[in-house]
Amino acid sequence: MINIVVELSKYVILTLMIIYTILCYYLVVGKHASDRKGLLQTQISLTFFLDFTAFLVVFLKTFDFKVAVFYAEMMVYFAAILILYRRIYKNASMLLLNNMCMLLSVGFIMLCRLDIASANKQLLIVACGSAVALVIPVMIRKMKFLKDLTWIYAGVGVVLLAAVLVLAQTSYGAKLSLMGIQPSEVIKLTFVFFMASLLAREVTFKKVVLATVVAGLHVGILVLSRDLGSAVIFFVDYMVMIYVSTRKPVYLGIGLAGGAVGSVIAYHLFGHVRERVSAWKDPMAVYQNEGYQIVQSLFAIGTGGWFGMGLCQGSPEKIPVVKNDFIFSAICEELGGIFAICLILVCMSFFLTIVEIALQIKNPFYKLIAIGLGTEYAFQVFLTIGGATKFIPMTGVTLPLVSYGGSSIMCMILMIAIIQGLYIYREDEDEEIERHRREAAKRARQRAAEAAAERDY
Repeated sequence: MINIVVELSKYVILTLMIIYTILCYYLVVGKHASDRKGLLQTQISLTFFLDFTAFLVVFLKTFDFKVAVFYAEMMVYFAAILILYRRIYKNASMLLLNNMCMLLSVGFIMLCRLDIASANKQLLIVACGSAVALVIPVMIRKMKFLKDLTWIYAGVGVVLLAAVLVLAQTSYGAKLSLMGIQPSEVIKLTFVFFMASLLAREVTFKKVVLATVVAGLHVGILVLSRDLGSAVIFFVDYMVMIYVSTRKPVYLGIGLAGGAVGSVIAYHLFGHVRERVSAWKDPMAVYQNEGYQIVQSLFAIGTGGWFGMGLCQGSPEKIPVVKNDFIFSAICEELGGIFAICLILVCMSFFLTIVEIALQIKNPFYKLIAIGLGTEYAFQVFLTIGGATKFIPMTGVTLPLVSYGGSSIMCMILMIAIIQGLYIYREDEDEEIERHRREAAKRARQRAAEAAAERDY
């Protein structure tokens, strides 16, 4: 009987995810739809039904009451964050919030199935991060001096990364954390604020050079620390923000050429870069060593097929660090390729929502922040999924909001809060413009009425 429930649950979960994904794009494209509020509520219901179905299956397969307790705690968190955001920030983007909840749900489901202790820790970190994040939209709106802290952002970033390089313990061949905290995750935020504050005003060649030097320090220290994924994310973010602020393709071309040359130099200088490239080119040739992860990842993806094995029916635990870098492979194995494609599409709609916010903001500082954060998010998704599917060499970054990770999930929650603050700021801008328009129209009518009265007199 349980096996029948598990088999049916695959199609129920997949159907719910497909409907949710379709609604995502309908809401992104049809932003002025008359039934928008109802569709957003439908998304929440779909997420809750998906959670119930998935956790029911995990419970039936394990009969672990910790799963039921975790499910109850998770639902309390989702209910609290949805209610609080609606009460505190009436102009917040509910689509952004819904997508956050869906992506967190997928991560919680897989973590609960893989390791309930990690799932509990992740939920605690998410709850704490969300509590802190509730005040960030207010800070974005009220703290106008944030655009004036250019060199503080740069100094904090370089000093923290240098401290990691000198003091951090090596984990999986890379120096990533100090006392369990990954500074590179926090610095993803400060780096965007540095670039935005430097380039928000008139962009001169001197500013481009300064941005290049600071970005080069960030990327160089990360490469020396063997944190290749973060190094690539910082480099791409730098290029995008330079291009958007200058609108000069020549800078983009020089950046791409410099990145290509830097990649070749890194390949010849650093053994860990050569190992990842060899594992990408022919993982079977180095299966017993650096190719083991990617081979197991590809086996898992292939085993799942389009519809998946079903929750708790696969063997994702055979993939090293599956909770972190390769959770996408576990999703493919147990929930299927179609579900995984829907997950990618939800991530894309998340990014498109951020881009839409950036395009509509008139303040150049806030516009660049939105572009920078959106670029970081999108490229991190690309690196994680690309590495798991052997599209690109492995980079060791997590899938935002889905993978297990303390610093990464905390900073992602804070990033979303910043974007919510930008969305609310944009709404305030629109309301201010509309208010001025109404006042101007009112004055025009008054002048017309006065002129008509004078003529009659």
